[in-house]
Amino acid sequence: MKYDLIIIGGGPAGYVGAIHASQLGKKVACIDKERAGGTCLNWGCIPTKSLLRNAELYHLMRHRGEEFGFVVDNLSYDWTKIIGRSRVIANKLAGGIEMLFKKNKIDYILGEATLTDGKTVTVKASDGKETTYSGDKVMIATGVTSRQLPIAPANGTTVLSSRQAMSLATQPETLTVIGAGAIGVEFAYFYNAFGTKVTILEMMPSILPIEDTEIGVALEKSFKKQGIGFVGGAKVENVDVGEKNVKVTYLKDGKSIEITSDTLLVAIGVQALLPAGLTPDLDARGYIKVNENYETNIPGVYAAGDIIGPPWLAHVASFEALQAVKSMFEPDFKPKKMGVFPGCTYCQPQVASVGLTERAAKEQGLKFKVGKFPFMASGKALAVGESEGFVKLIIGEPHGEIIGAHIIGPEATELIAELSLAITLEATHEEIESTIHAHPTLSEAVMEASHAAFGMAIHI
Repeated sequence: MKYDLIIIGGGPAGYVGAIHASQLGKKVACIDKERAGGTCLNWGCIPTKSLLRNAELYHLMRHRGEEFGFVVDNLSYDWTKIIGRSRVIANKLAGGIEMLFKKNKIDYILGEATLTDGKTVTVKASDGKETTYSGDKVMIATGVTSRQLPIAPANGTTVLSSRQAMSLATQPETLTVIGAGAIGVEFAYFYNAFGTKVTILEMMPSILPIEDTEIGVALEKSFKKQGIGFVGGAKVENVDVGEKNVKVTYLKDGKSIEITSDTLLVAIGVQALLPAGLTPDLDARGYIKVNENYETNIPGVYAAGDIIGPPWLAHVASFEALQAVKSMFEPDFKPKKMGVFPGCTYCQPQVASVGLTERAAKEQGLKFKVGKFPFMASGKALAVGESEGFVKLIIGEPHGEIIGAHIIGPEATELIAELSLAITLEATHEEIESTIHAHPTLSEAVMEASHAAFGMAIHI
């Protein structure tokens, strides 16, 4: 079988790249060892958001129903159905990707791929049968997998990876989470909302350490109010895995402390998932190195998405795949590398950011002003009962361009889009302020934060 392009991996980089290559009139095959959509659609972004929506609704009715005038007696939940709903949604969307493959005349091949050489891929199907395919070009989009603790590998019962955590058959009474990045934080919120006693251990001083410092402080405060424990500056020394529980020993301020829980979730990051066979040059962390055209050191072999390194985000992977495919087949196209991108964490309150943190702006010696507007002063936020958090803008001087934006609060992950566009277009605070924002909306907080940087906010 001969193709213009063979893509190994069917996640947000793989399937997006495949569809665009087909739109350009190319004959394309996309190979995946499990199912179209990759980790994001099947075991990450999408099913976790389903679980988090369940948690949000249950937490709201259980703890704040009276505030909204609801009388709810004997509120309960069906754990099996909660987990089941997330799987139904993931399966529906995976089926949607398969339909898109069919619509775009893309050959969708299930099996484990081996890169034989720069133009040949061998695929081993589940029945053991091997088939060889050749392509003028090959793109590797195999993504990443959860990084495990060598001293406590995941077993699916007492020690969990993120994938296992979203399909656990029985809810644990107690849970320890190692890692306070987006994955650890989201699962901590989910399990806590349904009554599991959760403690997060993080080696760095703050929760969500890559976010703006004020955001981390605000989220830690909110989590403590919700009953989620957090220990920053905790270095894990040992993990003792028993049949029914796990004991974690960590070092904090020079003292060795133990914590025992039914289950341990390891959320310490990811590592590259390389295809079998011929391996392109890798960087020091094990990710595939690519040039400005997303081509590896092997002529005709490209790579895009998580496999070429951070940030490990689905929307960045899709962007990179489009850039790579255009560079392959459009002679005059000049591909771009990832620049400005939003990051989102979907706990409650939500967290979203784009551009520089205040910390980074100071480290770079930039001149800037900071504008903040609290949601407690937003009419819409008060009306919907979600007044926790704030919008924070970093505004460069002397030109007044937006160089960073940070939101914690209601629908932060939706609100960040305006500010991503603003940074992309090098919009100034004056342009934000002169754009009429509908009232009452949460987005008014963005406009007010811009005003606040110069002491001109109306509602604070």
